[in-house]
Amino acid sequence: MSTTQTLPIGAAVNRRQCLSRGLSGLSSIALATLLVEESSAETPQVDPARPYAPRPSHFTPKARNVIVVFCSGALSHVDTFDYKPELIRRHGQPLPGNEKLVSFQGPNGNLTQPLWKFRPRGDSGKMTSDLLPQIGSRADDIAFIHSLTNTSNTHGPAENVMNTGFAFDGFPSMGAWGCFAMGSENQNLPTFVALEDPRGMPQSGPNNWANGFLPAAFQGTPFSSTKRVQFLNRPSGISTKTDRAARDAIRFLDQQQQERFPGDQNLSARMASYELAARMQLSVPEVANLNEEPEHIRRLYGANSANENKAAFANNCILARRLVENGVRFVQLFNGAYASGGRINWDGHSQLKSQYDVHGEILDQPVAGLLTDLKQRGLLDSTLVVFATEFGRMPMFQAGTYGRDHNPHGFTCWLAGAGVKPGCSYGATDEFGFRAQQNIATAHDFHATILHLLGLDHERLTLYHDGIQRRLTNVHGHVIREILS
Repeated sequence: MSTTQTLPIGAAVNRRQCLSRGLSGLSSIALATLLVEESSAETPQVDPARPYAPRPSHFTPKARNVIVVFCSGALSHVDTFDYKPELIRRHGQPLPGNEKLVSFQGPNGNLTQPLWKFRPRGDSGKMTSDLLPQIGSRADDIAFIHSLTNTSNTHGPAENVMNTGFAFDGFPSMGAWGCFAMGSENQNLPTFVALEDPRGMPQSGPNNWANGFLPAAFQGTPFSSTKRVQFLNRPSGISTKTDRAARDAIRFLDQQQQERFPGDQNLSARMASYELAARMQLSVPEVANLNEEPEHIRRLYGANSANENKAAFANNCILARRLVENGVRFVQLFNGAYASGGRINWDGHSQLKSQYDVHGEILDQPVAGLLTDLKQRGLLDSTLVVFATEFGRMPMFQAGTYGRDHNPHGFTCWLAGAGVKPGCSYGATDEFGFRAQQNIATAHDFHATILHLLGLDHERLTLYHDGIQRRLTNVHGHVIREILS
């Protein structure tokens, strides 16, 4: 029997009844909201025996493939893409309102103008610096986001935020989420590849391309133009005949196990991984054979440079293009590796000018060459190029140094290619480049936009894990529609 009392129309309601009915109504609203959210969530249905099979997106995608260029160490926005005339005019003066600012490594000095001259580029007249002139020359193809922010001012956690949406380790990367949703267009290559900087790892290491709690099939496969896929080739001393016989025996035993334990998803997934590895023994050497590239393409990227580090990164950029040409869904390119003191990445604390002169030469021509090559092949229409870093740098030098400290309050990343409005800028930092001020954007907004271009609704792409309906954008994120074509 219901104990709910029905009051006559016009009857007075006392305080206790009002509170009780109000709380009951609020709980009903909350429950209804949760039910709507759960009903809109769509976990991709992945066949463990065919995890790389293509799957439909939520709506028609603009991009079929993604190439991410990630600059480890925090590339300075005020020295590259974020032009601030007031920073130049007030060079040597204190930052107004923050005259005694203490940031990640300690006190800061006075405002320091860009260390490279800014010039207008392309038909759009976008102001970019002479540190990266060739990337600047492609400004008419690029949508700059000048108002990104990060929740961490420490490299490892901040890399995690930009690549997984969370500061802690253990969450799936955006590449893993994208491939989990859509599978692959090539069953002989990994769906997700991470091309490491030949000089070493980013600070957060493999977490940048990890699968987290998604199926292991969607972890990025790390290699580069100078580094083979680990454990791919058969051991020395094992003949082709012996290797084939061993694989045939393993396949026979696996099939017997499948018959004994039908529906064992872990077994099916393991077999799929072994079979992909066997196919990769033929496909990877073929796609990684850069000797097939004509001389004019190698010159375009700078792959014949006398600078070994530049040549290696340029070859990685060529390899990235060859991978997406062959249907690899998601490719991450890393520029800069972690070392104490930041000597081989963009972490310019003490001698930014001399450090960036080295890294700018390595980065500039290969990335510009990648954009040019994709466009002239017609691949930029279906490939999204993402240029990112973990945060920016301060508009002043650190006290007693010739470098800039960490700045998560406002920095620049950009997108180019499929579905992106070319030659535009979104958001802005303040007049000194210190803090995002206009159309402030988060990593969640950044990820929501990338997923949208892949035809994926970031609120619907979920996986129930540990009692929570998880997604790349957590419970946040909005698509930055102003930069979409």
